[in-house]
Amino acid sequence: MSKTRVSEIGWREYLALPELGVDSIKAKVDTGALTSAIHATDIQVSTVDGNSWVEFTVLPSQFNDELTTRCRAPLVGYRKVRNSGGVQDERAVIATKMAIGDQVRTIELTLASRTNMRFRMLLGRSGIPDGYHVVPGKSYLLGGFKGAHEFGEEEE
Repeated sequence: MSKTRVSEIGWREYLALPELGVDSIKAKVDTGALTSAIHATDIQVSTVDGNSWVEFTVLPSQFNDELTTRCRAPLVGYRKVRNSGGVQDERAVIATKMAIGDQVRTIELTLASRTNMRFRMLLGRSGIPDGYHVVPGKSYLLGGFKGAHEFGEEEE
């Protein structure tokens, strides 16, 4: 009988969304959420040749709203999600590649306004790589963003 390798992930980690052009974003790892969510503004849905697309702006730094990335992705659909206040909201959903540590995987992301939230992204249970467990008291176990000071990020 072989042992399954178990790796650790911190309660907050830096990750990348290469298909969206987001090189680094700090995410809160949230085991209470099934689907991941990202702060998105200027959300516009369009249909091209019968396919639905969504364009949106991502603000990857929680400290610098001048850093923005305009993104475009196929629209997977819409999902009803309960926010942290318990209010149900219908959100656009996309699927995109996420790079975290040495893992690259496709995750679903809901597009949401996280203006008043501390983190611009939540990594839900379905986005946590298989074989990882969350260590609540630790951060950046998969490698922090090396240029955080240039990105406007500060350690809390």
